[in-house]
Amino acid sequence: MLVATPTAALRDMLTRVTPLRKPVVWLCKGFEPQSAELPHQIAAKVLAPGNAYGALSGPSFALEVARGLPTALTLASADAGFSQAMARALHGSRLRVYYSSDLTGVEIGGAVKNVMAIATGIADGLGLGANARAALITRGLAEITRLGVKLGGRPETFTGLTGAGDLILTCTGDLSRNRRVGLGLAQGKKLDVVLGELGHVAEGVHTAAAVEKRALELGVDMPITQSVCAVLFGGVSPREAVEQLLARDPKGEA
Repeated sequence: MLVATPTAALRDMLTRVTPLRKPVVWLCKGFEPQSAELPHQIAAKVLAPGNAYGALSGPSFALEVARGLPTALTLASADAGFSQAMARALHGSRLRVYYSSDLTGVEIGGAVKNVMAIATGIADGLGLGANARAALITRGLAEITRLGVKLGGRPETFTGLTGAGDLILTCTGDLSRNRRVGLGLAQGKKLDVVLGELGHVAEGVHTAAAVEKRALELGVDMPITQSVCAVLFGGVSPREAVEQLLARDPKGEA
């Protein structure tokens, strides 16, 4: 069973389907706003014992997938046999599906890249150039990896499809809803106006606060995430947030 709801609605959806005791694969990418939990943590609490589950993630605009354009994704599950079987079942001539047992890493890559896409949208909207975009993507990947490894993900996952691949697509593609949020904010629009014009869920908005909360709890340095949250929820202007990032002291690259 494929579940394609926003992360905020996943708990309710899994509660509805658990009596069916069917294998479940979800497509959502985010942290649950209320609990700051990843999808697999929700599933572990809601689904019946022994109910197999996993996540399908990677660089994939739904419109392009629907049009049959070539796409590569990763099917992740703590159950290696399940991830391999589901990857084979979904694999096709236009959809290449890899499998992974690093469910935590795959989910973190898919979730946090949405926050970074808001940041790159802001930079693009302010006209800061390609250099700034490349810097944000690169340093954004460093933030994703730091948090992901701290939460139990494997470092190599974040250089793959569900890490660097999804991050690059979401930060640069015109179909990215989260990047469009950043573009709107850079134009001086209020968040509720931007979301109203968007007409779709932008997971990065809901995920940003949860990511910042988890990072603070774990002592993980995530300055880009903090800047995005300052713009979304703290009344800081996009340009001021950029200036604060640029004013940070020099440090070793890691």
